[in-house]
Amino acid sequence: MPNLKIESQYLGPVGGVDEVGRGPWAGPVVAAVAVFLDTNSIPSALFKGIEDSKKLTKQKRDHLYEQLIALQDFQYGIGEASVDEIDSLNISKATFLAMERAVQKLPSLPPTLLIDGKFIPSFPGTKTVPVIGGDGISLSIAAASIIAKVTRDNLMAELAREFPHFGWERNAGYGTAQHQEALKVQGITQHHRKSFAPIRALIP
Repeated sequence: MPNLKIESQYLGPVGGVDEVGRGPWAGPVVAAVAVFLDTNSIPSALFKGIEDSKKLTKQKRDHLYEQLIALQDFQYGIGEASVDEIDSLNISKATFLAMERAVQKLPSLPPTLLIDGKFIPSFPGTKTVPVIGGDGISLSIAAASIIAKVTRDNLMAELAREFPHFGWERNAGYGTAQHQEALKVQGITQHHRKSFAPIRALIP
């Protein structure tokens, strides 16, 4: 389970950064940063409940999200990169851009940022630490993953109201069977990533 062992190695507040949405065929990529300003004030139930967002049910994720954003001594930021930016930059650079935008939303830059993954962006003025599998071992990164996942899922559910055939409220833009079938019938939308091979193959 995620804990604060990595965070405890550094002085001052430590931010955890994670992204959601690198793989989907549609929609933006979303990143979040989470900072526990006073780790001693984290409620025990919340501490024990936070987990890699992919391992949580939607109901549990939504509940933890509400608890996190209401928590005192907690700061967070959310950033995204659009489909156009994904197509023009590539998904890796767009992910870094989303992370940068999330960190810019913080009231102040923490002295250390733990970033999920091997390859990470740099942030002038702060120490950045890559943490492979970070959402499974770092409480801060896991909290960021929950915030990013709930934010993006809600965004894709909103887009699904405008484009109901693709099932985005359930598949979040991933290439499920329903999504593929809808593409054959409806064609691509402005929310599809045209640089991704399955979508590019459908462009005349």
